[in-house]
Amino acid sequence: MRWRGERESGNVEDRRGMSGGGKVAIGGIGAVIVVVIGLLTGKDFSGILNGVQTTNTEQSSNYQPPADDSTADLIKVVLASTEDVWGEIFQQNGEQYQPSTLVMFTDATQSGCGGASSAMGPFYCPADQKVYIDLSFCNELQDRFEAPGNFAVAYVVAHEVGHHIQDLLGISEKIQRQRSQLSEADYNKLSVKLELQADFLAGVWAYHANRMRGILEPGDLEAALTAANAIGDDKLQKEAQGYIVPDAFTHGTSQQRMYWFKKGFETGDMNQGRFQDIH
Repeated sequence: MRWRGERESGNVEDRRGMSGGGKVAIGGIGAVIVVVIGLLTGKDFSGILNGVQTTNTEQSSNYQPPADDSTADLIKVVLASTEDVWGEIFQQNGEQYQPSTLVMFTDATQSGCGGASSAMGPFYCPADQKVYIDLSFCNELQDRFEAPGNFAVAYVVAHEVGHHIQDLLGISEKIQRQRSQLSEADYNKLSVKLELQADFLAGVWAYHANRMRGILEPGDLEAALTAANAIGDDKLQKEAQGYIVPDAFTHGTSQQRMYWFKKGFETGDMNQGRFQDIH
């Protein structure tokens, strides 16, 4: 991915080196399940995180950014690219894009949706319209999920920004309002569609970012698809518990995630990924 020398976003909060103030306690949900439902999620965590307790963050005077801070620099460039792409798309539709803020943290922090920990993976919080990511997840992409490359990281960021787009369009709120009216299995189906649409929107970003700046290099698309494949519900459930429970899917299968990202990338057309058409 060609990214060095490109504009970096100023909409970044660097909370690395801040302490969440003790352990993050998660009541009623096992750690493995939290990892599975937390990876690349944009759901409202207020319900899940009622049992999460952290104290206010405090700045550590001893913290120094790593000598090679290229991952943070990459993420800032990708976020800037999403701002350029979605700013242009919104403008074409007579709207003004309101960017999301991205929060980089270490281990644990507070979000508008409650406590956040690195075990949850990157996520978007609609309550404060911020994306949260512990940069250690980028290493996990390569080491655990075998999805190396800068574009795999870019896909993750673009997916979470995709949830911000859904929030701005009122899609997330509409789905959230139905939560109390549906069974868990039925709500999970809507959650899957929300996640798959975010994958599609990540693909739309990639299409336009490459059109605008020529960012793609050989192997980049494959890197994003490898990441999408690695974090499918079926694959994660199989890894975590040895069997698959489709009714518990919240993000979609590996095949679905790859399909919708690729469709967004191939078309670049938001109308090709309307919520009612996602399956």
